Formats: sequence, C-alpha cells, structure tokens
Amino acid sequence: MLSAWSCAWRCPSRLPTLQLFNDALGDNVKHTPTQRARNSQITNALAAAALFIVLPARAEDARSNAGPADGVTQAKSSDPAAVAEASTRDANRTSADNRLSLDRTVVTGTGVARRKFDMSYAVSSISSSDIDKLGPLNTADLIGQMPGVQAEATGGEAQNIYRVRGIPNESNFFTLQEDGMLVYGENDGFFFKGDVMIRPDLMTQSVEVVRGGPAPIFADNAAAIVNLITRQGGEAAERGTRLTLGDTGLYRFDGFASGKLADRMYYAFGGFYRKHRGYRDNGFPSDTGGQVRLNIRHRLDQGEARFFAKVFDDRNVFLLPIPVADPRNPSKSLNPYIDYFKGTLNSPYLRNVQMLYPTEGGAGKATEGRDLSNGRHLRYFNTGVDLSLDLGGWRLGEQLRLTQGHLDFDALYSTVNPADGNAFAASFLNASRTVFGPGVSRLGYTFAGQTASYDPYAASGLVAQAGYRAIWNDFSSVSNDLRVTRDFELAGKHRLTAGLLLSRYKSTMNMRFQDLLLELAGKPRPLDLVAYDAGGNALGRVTDNGVLRYSSTLTGGESTVTQTSVYFADTWKPAEQTTLDFGARRSGYKGDGFSKLTARYDLGNGTTLADNSTLGFTGVNAPRSIDGHPTSWTVGVNQEITRAMGVYARASVAYRLPGEINVYTFAAPTTTRARQYEAGLKYSTQPFSAFATVFLSQFKPFATTVAEIDPATGTITNQVFIGNVKSPGVELEFSWRPLASFTLDGSATYAPAKSGNMVSAAGNQSLTTEGKLPIRQPKAWGNIRPAFNFAVADWQASAYARFNFTGRRYVDLQNTTALPAYQTLALGASASKGGTAVQLMVENATNAKGLTEGNPRADAVAGQGTADAIYGRPLFGRNVRLTMTQEW
Repeated sequence: MLSAWSCAWRCPSRLPTLQLFNDALGDNVKHTPTQRARNSQITNALAAAALFIVLPARAEDARSNAGPADGVTQAKSSDPAAVAEASTRDANRTSADNRLSLDRTVVTGTGVARRKFDMSYAVSSISSSDIDKLGPLNTADLIGQMPGVQAEATGGEAQNIYRVRGIPNESNFFTLQEDGMLVYGENDGFFFKGDVMIRPDLMTQSVEVVRGGPAPIFADNAAAIVNLITRQGGEAAERGTRLTLGDTGLYRFDGFASGKLADRMYYAFGGFYRKHRGYRDNGFPSDTGGQVRLNIRHRLDQGEARFFAKVFDDRNVFLLPIPVADPRNPSKSLNPYIDYFKGTLNSPYLRNVQMLYPTEGGAGKATEGRDLSNGRHLRYFNTGVDLSLDLGGWRLGEQLRLTQGHLDFDALYSTVNPADGNAFAASFLNASRTVFGPGVSRLGYTFAGQTASYDPYAASGLVAQAGYRAIWNDFSSVSNDLRVTRDFELAGKHRLTAGLLLSRYKSTMNMRFQDLLLELAGKPRPLDLVAYDAGGNALGRVTDNGVLRYSSTLTGGESTVTQTSVYFADTWKPAEQTTLDFGARRSGYKGDGFSKLTARYDLGNGTTLADNSTLGFTGVNAPRSIDGHPTSWTVGVNQEITRAMGVYARASVAYRLPGEINVYTFAAPTTTRARQYEAGLKYSTQPFSAFATVFLSQFKPFATTVAEIDPATGTITNQVFIGNVKSPGVELEFSWRPLASFTLDGSATYAPAKSGNMVSAAGNQSLTTEGKLPIRQPKAWGNIRPAFNFAVADWQASAYARFNFTGRRYVDLQNTTALPAYQTLALGASASKGGTAVQLMVENATNAKGLTEGNPRADAVAGQGTADAIYGRPLFGRNVRLTMTQEW
C-alpha cells in the first residue's frame, strides 16, 4: 500500500484531487496576485466538491429511519474489536464516571485501546463537552489546561509555546497528532508548529494528552503526545452548528454533519470559518479563514477502512512582545502610550511595506511589496487512508498521510529596547557625517516620507525599533505507519505491537528581515531620522521611508528529510492485577539539502544609510547533510491494589533530533537526550478521583538555541548553548464531587528544574547557570475549576470558574530578569435543553497583568538589565465570548 500511494504522490496525474492541489501549490509557485487568487479559487473548489459529496447523503439520511449507534468507537486504534469491547464495557459500568474519567478508554501512547486506570503513565482524556467548559482561547490554551503542561497562549491563535513537565525545550519535544498521525513530518516545522496546523472544531470528538511514559515509542522526537481525535459517522444521522461571538470582533461558525452513506459506509463532514478583529488593536483584522474536513469509513467483515481529506486556509496575525516600562526609569509604565492589554506595535501603516534587497550576486537591486495584515497565511491539503483489520488473531493497522502546502508569513518582531530619542539620534551622528559630509550639524525626526518635524519628547521621549519579517515556505510530506498486534500467552498474557514508520518531508524556504524605526505608540507610525546642516537644510537620511536597515537578516535553503522508525511495545499481564509494559524505538534519520550563502552589499543610494550594508544571496548553495540513529526505550509497571486504587512506575529515554533548520542555517546539529523517571498513584471513586505523579527528568547534554541581535547591524543569529538540566517534580490531577450539584476539578505541577553551567557550541562563551531555572519556566503552575449544576425551568444549567496560576519565571539563562508570577480568573455559564446549548465565557475577568515571555531576540543570554522585565508579551485583557450550539 505504501508503494502504491508513494507512486501516486510522485505521479499526481493518477490522483486528480492531488493534481489540482499540486497545480495550485506546487514547487514552482511564483506567488503572484493572480496565482494567489487562483489558489483561493481552488481551495473553494475543493470545499465545494466535498459539499457535493455530502449533501446528497444528507437527503438520503433524512428519508431513512435512523437506527441505533453502530457500536464502533470514535477513537482510532489498530484493534477495533478491543475498542468496541472497551466502549461497551464503559457504557455498562455500574460506577458513575467523573470528570477525571479514569474509566474512559484511550488510544494514544498504546498499541491498543486501554482504560486510563490501567495505564502505567500519565494520560488525560477530555471530551468535546469538556473542551466547551474549558473555553480555551486557542489550541495552546487548551493544551495548557492539562496537568503537567505549561503554555503561553498570548501570541494569537497559533504559533504559541507549550512545554511538558520536566522538559525544558519549547514545543519541539511535543508531538501534536490528528487521529494518531502528524499532519507534517516534523511537529516543529519552519514557522508552522503543530498548533498552527491542527485546530479543534465541532469535528473534534476528544483530545488525549500523554505526558512522558511511552510517548517516545509511539512518536519520534516526543516526550509528550497530544492527539485530537476526529468525529466519525455512524448509523444515526447527526448534525450540528455553532455560532461564537466575541467582544473582540470575533465571529466564528462551526458545523458538522454525519451519518450513513450506504450499507456499512458512513461519513462525517464539517469544519469552521472565523473572522476576528483581534485581542489587540492592530488596525486590521487578526484572523480570517478556517478549515473543512471530510472522512468516509467503511465497515469490513474484519475491521474498517477510512478515507479522509482536509483543506486548510487560514490567516493569523502574530502578536509579539511590546515595551511595557521605560528603560530609563523601569518604575514608569508606558501604558499611556501603548496600552498593556490592547496595544501592539503592529500597525496599519505597515500594510504597504517595500522590501529592498540585492539581486543574486549583488549585481542589482529588487523590491517587493509586503502587507503586515497578511499575517501567517497557511494553506495546505491533507489526505490519507486508515485501515484496521482483525486477521485471525493478528490485528493490523495502516495509516497513510499526504500533505502539501504553502506558508506566507508577515510579522513585526521585537528587537532591542526602546531608546531615548536624543541618545538614539546621537549614535548615528558620526556615520551621517562620514556619508553626508562634515556639514551635518544635527539629526532630527520626521514621520516617514514627510518633511514636518516630529518631537519624541511631546510623548514618551522614546523611539522604538522593530524587525519586519517576511517568510515563504513550500512544504510537502508523505508518511506511512504500519502496525501489527498479536496476543499470546507466555508466563501470563501478552499483547505485542510492532510497527514501521516511513516518512519523507521536504520544504523550501526564504526568510528576510528589515529593521524599522517607529514612534513609541500603539499602531505606531514609521519615522525617518534626518541629517540637517546648521541652516536646517536636509542633507540626507539615516533611514529610508521608515526603514532603518534593509535586508538585515537573510536565510534561504531547501531540506529533504527521510526517516525510518521501527518500534515495538509489549503489554504483559503476569497476574490479573499486574501489568508490565516494555517498548523500544529505533529511528534512522537523514536530512539533505542546502543553505544559500549570503554576503553584504551597498546598494548605492547616497541619500540614506539604510542600504549601505544589505544582505543578499551570492548565488552559491552550500550543501548540508545531517543524520542520526537514536534508540528510545521505555519500561513500566502498573499494579492495581484495589478496584479503586492503583500505582505505577516507569523509566524511559527520549531523543530530540536535529531538524530542518539545521540544514537551512548551518546551526550546530545537536541531539538532545531526555531520561525520564516517574511513579504515580491513581485513585478513583464516585465522589473523588486523583492521579498523582512524581517525576525526574535528566538532560545531559542539554542543548538550547537562543537568538542574539547585533545592535549595530540588526542581524539576528542563533547561538547554541550546551549544558545539562535536572528537573524533579510532582504533578497532580483531581476531581471531587461532594454534591450532585457541585464539582471541584483541578491540576497542579511543581517542577523546580535546575540547570548546570552552559557553554556555547562554538566554544566562545560560557554562562554561569548552575542551579538556575531554564528560560521562561516556572516552578509551579496549574488551575482550579469549581462548577455548580442546577436547573432553570426545564433547562440544565451550570456556572463555573477557572482560576489559573503561573509562578515566577526568567527571560534569560542566567535568571537576571524575572517575569513575575500571575493569576487569572475565567468565569462561565451555560444552559442546555435537548440539542440546544448556550454558553457565556469571560476570560481574565479581573484584568490581571502578566507577561508570558520577555524579548527573546535580545534578552535570552544576559537579560534586560532590570530585575523585572520591561519588554514582554502581556496577557490579553478581559474579553467575553457567547457561544450558541444546536445539534440534532
């Protein structure tokens, strides 16, 4: 099957839908306005085609008599019989389930469906109704409500940061899956992380989160797995719609329809479309777009087969850190000039930015128009097939995924701290005299392209710098996971799973920065810094229409990664109450490609300094090859003490391999190894349930990459520091229902990680980090969620709250500048009657202040020169959302 589909991927004429998509987003896309319009037309055509498939089926469902559910679980597993058996058992259990749901069946991090209570690792499972009550702002916020996961959800809808307890890396030890597979071959793609590509909607049935445990056996580069499981059709026709409105200009529509197509054939179709002005005032909308998904499954005599397809087309504005205090006097807030909760350096004045750069080899110059409101515009098409068969004692699972897409990305990045207006101007006086002559008497400010003077001291007295970042990336991926499971007896009962993952993914990218000079204000106007003679005549400009430096950072290249992973896992029950788990994964990884070499060129405009040292491609491609062959392993034991109590223990080793960025940028190809040890207690009764885990993670060596900006040239480079990190801790998840009308749920994690001294990979710098916390990681975080249930007439109603807390963190490796601890309160109320539900959510009800990160382009090594951060990404202010759902 793999070879046949691989051929289809290489020969798209055999797959008309893929051919259509290849035509739109192929390797030779020029990205002209005409092409972009055509891409939009093709996206609409694909969505329309899916509708034509489904709508006739809906008419047929309306005429048919809806039968009972077909008994096939919504979860994906290579063992459909076991899933069905577990589902039936759960439905018939006599003990009442609770919010912790330790009786719920999960399929993530295991070769077969198993009950949470029987697992020898920490796993959370939440249903779609649980997601509704959490009311997350985005995918990262949803993940961050899980125990042991710390998230920073303030970057907008996508490309946020999430970490699992005990793992100091940002996101890249995480695997975000959809129905058990990655959408793209690497979770941490170049500016399209897992939370960019995977979004929950009404088609999402449930979410499962595995922390530690067997994650490195069932996924590569994983110390945690997040799996979003998709709704599938059954015998009964179902449909639903949802409208979400927010006081931040949010309008979102979700919908789905599912049911029966033919005998033993079922479909589910749905998605979302959303427009959003944004949590911060950019002067243009933050988010526009959505996704549509279709799956068709066919029940076989010995299993089932499923086909699915997804079209994704979405734009999200990226929200970066802002200055919050005056660097000349850190006790002075900048809130009068850039609002803490609503302000941003994004600006409608940047909707027609002209990027100037040398042509290849520096022979000439070229310009390109960019629009900041474009944001992160990601388009991709994802399709595949799943096959589950029970072959007389052998259970086979086959999952194939094909993805192709394109990313256009525009964002305004923070660079250095704001500067005093006079001091900043004085720093360019000598350079101006060198270029414009000794007659330069002074430097002054105007708004970009204008002649009237601008006085920074009429406002804050500060001027700001920022980096306009423009990126495009074409990417494609094909992966196939073949898995077999066999039960046998040998000194007890065994369930052995073995699998083979083959993956090949490719991307071609280009990234260019240019530095801007701005007034310090929300939605700022670009500034020019002008050289004047003693008579007030303009002799030249440091800037050029607001641009301080053209093409200050430049990266380009291509990467193709081929990966083969062989794995096995054995679940052994030597006794009825005892379960032993073993597993290993051997991965072969090879990346080939090139990085485009760069040089600096003077573009020859004698009236400005902005183009005196611009980066351009030389025309020479430097080949690059990386590889690795790590072996991950795990061993665990679970002991059921009583029907309500169990304990477990586990040890495992996970690896994070070099990625695509190591090919593009020649960054040092370091491999990070994580040793993880954990032990836990599970307790489950009707009024109270708890899942407590103690853990210890060790990294030696531990490699972390930090960005550094050269204040003179604006060039941003990545530097790798190598040391070690030890992270002990405890994680708790609980659910208590003392009354039928009241529930108290919560989770908390305490992880006082400690670093050892770190040395740069180049050997030119060492840092005193012994005993320090890793960057931006608190010792403690968690949430408490009380809920009251009551009836109003014949409506079932709930009122609930979510209190989140995050401890003190630091922006830098040496812990010199702190991000203070913060707490937030969310309030919600919902009411339902039949298939109708209404929900009101108030986020950050108290307008609590907090920073989730500092300024990582400038402060990761030495901090910001202050005890507390004066530059950072704040929490969103109070916002309200109303959701109305109708299912029938």
